Amino acid sequence: IHNTLRDLGVSYLDLYLIHWPVASDAEDFVLSCTPGETLQPPIRETWEAMEELVQQGLVKSIGVSNFSAKKLGDLLTYAKIVPAVNQVEVNPHWRQDNLIQFCRSNGVHVTAYSPLGSPGYMDSNLLQDPIVKEISERLCRSPAQCLIRWAIQHGTSVIPKSTNPDRIKSNLDVLSWELPAKDYQALCSVEKQHRSFVADFFTGPNCPYKSAKDLWDDDDDV
Repeated sequence: IHNTLRDLGVSYLDLYLIHWPVASDAEDFVLSCTPGETLQPPIRETWEAMEELVQQGLVKSIGVSNFSAKKLGDLLTYAKIVPAVNQVEVNPHWRQDNLIQFCRSNGVHVTAYSPLGSPGYMDSNLLQDPIVKEISERLCRSPAQCLIRWAIQHGTSVIPKSTNPDRIKSNLDVLSWELPAKDYQALCSVEKQHRSFVADFFTGPNCPYKSAKDLWDDDDDV
């Protein structure tokens, strides 16, 4: 944490997350599983260390990312500080309504990543979804704006990704209008549901998570 603060030139962080419910060598982190039957260090040890950062005034809020309801529920049994945020994939193709409700009932805010799907990855380009395109054309809004607005009305904060200045500006223009109820409900009723980012590189026969179902705790969630 001290290296991070120094690199950023700040004295504290507003929000610090456990990015994945996995463990890896902090000096050589790669997107792969660490061999062993259990996570080392375990999530509890990591969370207690993060709570200590809050006590030291180095971090204002702490949270998690990519945690299933089960993993979050386990953490809540020993957490002295309830996670401020669970950052997970949420979009009309992967609504995660049950997880969002679980988080809401336990005082954990949900931040939605991949709100536009994952164009070019896992065949999940929501920008080309017929329902999204029809709504955007009728409302004279871009498909991206409609999807970001849906995420806001769905009760999440949202973090779209772009390096294009014009698209970034357009993506911010979503606060002065709303999707009509029928359009919001249409996006809430998309039958195609699948996770774009399975992250099965964190799994394997010699790893704590043997399969993606272990990693996500079978959260086939809509």
